[in-house]
Amino acid sequence: MRFRLSSIPFPILLALAAVTGAVNVLSFAPYGLWPLQLLTLALLVFCLLRMGAAGVGAAGVGAGSIKRGALLGWAYGFGWVAHGVYWIYISLHDFGGLPGWLAVLAVAVLAAIMGLYTALCVSLSLWLQRRWNASPLLFALAIFPAMWGLTEWLRGWIFTGFPWLISGYAHTTGPLSGFAPLVGVYGLGCISAVIAGCLALLPQRKLPAVAALLALLAGLALHQINWTAPHGKPISVRLLQGNVPQEEKFNTAQIINSLRLYVDMIRAAPADLIATPETAVPILQTELPPDFLPALSDFSRQSGSHIALGIPYIDGPYRYSNSVIGIAPQDKTLPAFRYDKQHLVPFGEFVPFGFRWFVDMMNIPLGDFQRGAAVQAPFAVKDQWVLPNICYEDLFGDEIAAQLAATNAAGKPSATLLLNMSNIAWFGNTIALPQHLQISQMRSLESGRPMLRATNTGATALIDPHGVVSAQLAPYTRATLAVSVQGYSGMTPYILFGNRTLLAAALLMLAGAWWRCRQARGGLGQKRD
Repeated sequence: MRFRLSSIPFPILLALAAVTGAVNVLSFAPYGLWPLQLLTLALLVFCLLRMGAAGVGAAGVGAGSIKRGALLGWAYGFGWVAHGVYWIYISLHDFGGLPGWLAVLAVAVLAAIMGLYTALCVSLSLWLQRRWNASPLLFALAIFPAMWGLTEWLRGWIFTGFPWLISGYAHTTGPLSGFAPLVGVYGLGCISAVIAGCLALLPQRKLPAVAALLALLAGLALHQINWTAPHGKPISVRLLQGNVPQEEKFNTAQIINSLRLYVDMIRAAPADLIATPETAVPILQTELPPDFLPALSDFSRQSGSHIALGIPYIDGPYRYSNSVIGIAPQDKTLPAFRYDKQHLVPFGEFVPFGFRWFVDMMNIPLGDFQRGAAVQAPFAVKDQWVLPNICYEDLFGDEIAAQLAATNAAGKPSATLLLNMSNIAWFGNTIALPQHLQISQMRSLESGRPMLRATNTGATALIDPHGVVSAQLAPYTRATLAVSVQGYSGMTPYILFGNRTLLAAALLMLAGAWWRCRQARGGLGQKRD
């Protein structure tokens, strides 16, 4: 007896789609079951095909099918995001002081909005299938994957973007990671959607299975290409994990303790580079004891250590930045280097228009920063050049790639090491920590450069240029990670072309599908004649 999807009541089908989206979260860190990302997405495509939404026949796809398919996609996206970022509740309720019901509602609203991107992907795919009268094969292998890649790309920049847990991040350790230096995380998502389409077609056709296998093998083969090469001599690095409780971080007594803590941790031993977490110094530089920075400068000169210090920095009334300042042994200027965070977190670091009332309900200090410049110079440490990014910024690989490409095009030194300085204690000891580590792994894959991570509570780690975590501290411990790091130089295709490769590929896939459908219609017309 042939299975009919129409026999399942649609509300139950929506619930199953939401559960499938939630299961998809297991493909990301800390679980790392990357095949689930392909299988759950394949199930979504399979359902669209079976319910007739990508159907065959003279009538094509009806408007009702498009609406039902869009709802199915929305439910999948809602379950995916709600399960994947539930930890936002902790920052809003436990640390931000929002009532529990309102924090739950905020997470649900975020998941509902993110689900709209999946709904948009499905509805546009089905609309194009109806307009072009495309076959299930073209829908599954060209139209849907192209729209999947494009809508994930949109999710990465509309309203400043929130690409956390987009599908490509599931593949930092699998065979598909070999494509990351070519097409970036959004391109990986598009490739994974092609493979998912192949899997969805398996009950009807066997040939797509060969295409899926070839894509996986191509990813493995690409691992053998070294896009970047060692640069200069390795440097010694100490990454500090202070484990300062978030609920105490901005208390007056704890501020004094934090200053002492990080001075002691910095001065505990010399290193070519010593890096603290984001806002390790939780007060403006103008509020510091007058001897604080000079004492660190003295240590830097005496030990030959370069120091990267996370601190909010003020330039005038209401003009302060989430910054990294550098203290160098050869430079008496304070600071010798400064990097200002350019991609700010909505509600946490800037107030979106019309939401002042919401931010005022939360107890989040330093909540309205100025943006740094889009391109900022790296920090020289002996033979290496270190480019910081602060917390949430490493979610935007295209911006990091653009900085590397811009300095290279200008004939200036490009970074040979990436440094992420974070404090995600706002989210507790949850899956947010390994998820953020996985995001940094993708940045290393895309750029072919090591990533250093100095965090308050975790994950403090060293990631090699192939995206492998080679050293890591246990989360929620006070410790220092001492490592030797080799910098890398060179330009991966993703650095040079960014997301333009994905956009071009998606447009070519859509153009190819349109042309094939046009040819098919012409052939049918000739037969009728």
